[in-house]
Amino acid sequence: MSSSDQVIAQANPGAGYLACRQAINDAVERVLASGTYILGQEAAAFEREFAAFLGAGFALGCASGTDGLVLALKALGVGPRDTVATVSHTAVATVAAIEIVGAAPLLLDIDEDTYTMDPAELEAVLSASRPDRAPIKAVIPVHLYGQPAAIDVICRLAKRHGVAVIEDCAQAHGAELAGRSVGSWGDAAAFSFYPTKNLGAFGDGGGVATDDAALADRVRALRQYGWDRDRVSGIAGVNSRLDELQAAILRIKLPRLREENARRRAIADAYDLALTDARTAAPVRRPDRTHVFHQHVVRRRDRDAFRQRLMAAGIGSAIHYPVPVHRQPAYAGRIELGPRRCRTTEAVSEQVVSLPMHPGLLDHEVERVCRALAQL
Repeated sequence: MSSSDQVIAQANPGAGYLACRQAINDAVERVLASGTYILGQEAAAFEREFAAFLGAGFALGCASGTDGLVLALKALGVGPRDTVATVSHTAVATVAAIEIVGAAPLLLDIDEDTYTMDPAELEAVLSASRPDRAPIKAVIPVHLYGQPAAIDVICRLAKRHGVAVIEDCAQAHGAELAGRSVGSWGDAAAFSFYPTKNLGAFGDGGGVATDDAALADRVRALRQYGWDRDRVSGIAGVNSRLDELQAAILRIKLPRLREENARRRAIADAYDLALTDARTAAPVRRPDRTHVFHQHVVRRRDRDAFRQRLMAAGIGSAIHYPVPVHRQPAYAGRIELGPRRCRTTEAVSEQVVSLPMHPGLLDHEVERVCRALAQL
């Protein structure tokens, strides 16, 4: 790396601002001048537009992706004395949300190719008779790195066993399976609008999508103290609202999402062509799924050395995620695992590396990454 070359960051949320600076500035000024800053016209408009984008009946804004999961769980009646099946190879927020509502997580293993929930293990735990465990009331498949989980199979299994499905779409805005958007398959779906997401705000933000009008009404009440229109709490709710500034920014960015996802796929194509070393496993793309590459994740047995060589070439990288949830100190030894004991999860967590990935990467930066990959 020459002294004039800057390190290419693995993520760069600021690039999303620079790409549409004036439109965002105008939107922010419009909100500031409006005098309404929480759950106003901007939030309502974004909810309509995002629901239409997903092909879902309803979308409700909230304060974060974690809150989106919590609200969906609460709206579906999940709480103490219930079990919720999900995966351990995920952001810890997925598991934290389950415990926030008082339910018990059951952590399943992942498919080795897509890093998403293994439907075979889900079927095994749903079919098993376990009187010693609280019944499984919901399953949360995670569409990880922008790759859709096998949500069609998961939904069929869940329906057969009378179990609700909440999609964790925090990393998969715009991803599709069989031409149908993730977030429109399950009983509900949770989205994060954290700044680094494919659709990111400039602060915290999240949402819940559903086709169920009654469920949408319940989420709408739960996110604001359980209030009715007279501000009387009919149910016990929380404070989890999407503010007008974030909603206005998301409205500017939403029409750009498909184009930006296409840019992510083009970058991924270039990386994959450059990965000629058999020691580096490129992401698997299933023909029936549209991967939106929130992260471009490769696998290397010599991960630490590989990352050091990347950095020496001026290429940043990250690990999503280095420690499975069930092995983190806050959860180790007290969370139930599926029958495979998360063996694939543990193997994958020791090898995954996230390469630079965001739509603001310039062509010459992508070329630099590709040259480095071809030489490592």
